[in-house]
Amino acid sequence: MTIQKPVFVTSAIPYVNAEPHLGHALELVQSDAIARHQRSLGRDLNFTSGTDDNSLKNVRAAQALGTTPAELVARHGADFRRLAQALNVVHDDFIHTASDARHAPAVHALWQRCWDNGDVYKKSYRGSYCVGCEHFLRESEIVEGGCAVHAEALEVLEEENWFFRLSRYEKPILRAIREERLQILPRERKHEVLQFIAGGLDDFSISRSRARAKGWGISVPGDDTQIVYVWFDALANYLSVLGYPNGERFQRYWQDAGERWHVIGKDIVRFHALYWPGILLSADLPLPTSLRVHGHITNQGKKIGKSAGNAVDPFRLVARYGVDAVRYYLLAHLHTTKDGDFREDLLRTAYSSELAGKLGNLLQRVGALVERHRVSIVTADLDAPLCEVAQQTETRVTRALDEFALHEALRAIFELVAAGNRYVDASAPWSLAKSGDVPALEHCLSSLVHVLRVTARLLAPFLPTTAHEIEARLEPRPRLGPPLFPALARE
Repeated sequence: MTIQKPVFVTSAIPYVNAEPHLGHALELVQSDAIARHQRSLGRDLNFTSGTDDNSLKNVRAAQALGTTPAELVARHGADFRRLAQALNVVHDDFIHTASDARHAPAVHALWQRCWDNGDVYKKSYRGSYCVGCEHFLRESEIVEGGCAVHAEALEVLEEENWFFRLSRYEKPILRAIREERLQILPRERKHEVLQFIAGGLDDFSISRSRARAKGWGISVPGDDTQIVYVWFDALANYLSVLGYPNGERFQRYWQDAGERWHVIGKDIVRFHALYWPGILLSADLPLPTSLRVHGHITNQGKKIGKSAGNAVDPFRLVARYGVDAVRYYLLAHLHTTKDGDFREDLLRTAYSSELAGKLGNLLQRVGALVERHRVSIVTADLDAPLCEVAQQTETRVTRALDEFALHEALRAIFELVAAGNRYVDASAPWSLAKSGDVPALEHCLSSLVHVLRVTARLLAPFLPTTAHEIEARLEPRPRLGPPLFPALARE
């Protein structure tokens, strides 16, 4: 018997310079679906997230509001925790990098490992800096004098910082990616990273002057004039949340884990595919095994963002449509790895037509027929073609999850629901009941109950509340209940 090793799943930790928006909700529910699926397989899993507190963006946001960075990150950090709870995202741990006592010691320990290996040195540097990205841009990355992602103007900075010898690890990183020891999904993101490496990996600054950071952040060990660069700080959260450099959880879920997965947005691939592996190699620590890179949510074609002024409030959507309807829209109607435009009218349509009209309707029809005609539900002698569709669906869902195509998994599940509804129409169980053909009625309804049970099991990682309610309605025997998705009140 093969013993499965532990799995570590993380989402990125976002900046907390403003309230969370729908883009943050997308990554939370994607990573939660992955974690729930792994748990359903019986895997020993640890699933974490948190907030990225020690950034210049947070300092400037606090200044603009006339408050302190500590107060700002505490307030917005609580908002991000609240968002995870509102979306029914179940973390094993959640870290705030400014206030969690585990974090600074872990950052210092990681820095020391890199220092001891000769990969940290000091030099003067001048370059164009994007505060939104929190990094210096190459000349080839500057578009019309600015950043392609963020609207704010670039800042030309010149100062003496500590640097990390990323160039030393160019070949090992390249081998890890090519050999799929560091898997990057989807493949186009892998190709982008390989193209970037082909241009050569430069050493990068891993500190900022205390003056420019306004004293906010973690001090560089042995140099109080410098603050640890936010990305070195932030990436270390994947270790600090596990108790690095010591502790059973760090050993279990990083050192000895069979899988280490980061679910991230496409705009931070470089940091996770290049900077993070370089730091880990320097520190003689295992690399992540997979980067699962999602697209962005757009609003009228523009990326949703705090600075863009087009953010969509996820709390309002959950209050209006319910948590599983929002999860369904994000996971099923937005392509997992490509950009997708948010449209509330499509969310309403998905709620009414697909969740209520297809899934809810199938459960109501089957529950009503079983309850009315008191049919015995059996697990043998089921409709072979319908059971074959259910089995094929299970295979498709597993493959889609493995390929980080969550939208494809939900498409397959709802095609099974559609097959169930077609089977009801074609079999006409009400006619079978009227004719008194009890064996045929039992065969028909038992087959439909089987489909609903499979549907509930497959839906559980994506729509956990809905899946639980379906299972509850089917056991110990199917029964009629209130609509899974009641009609929406008029706004």
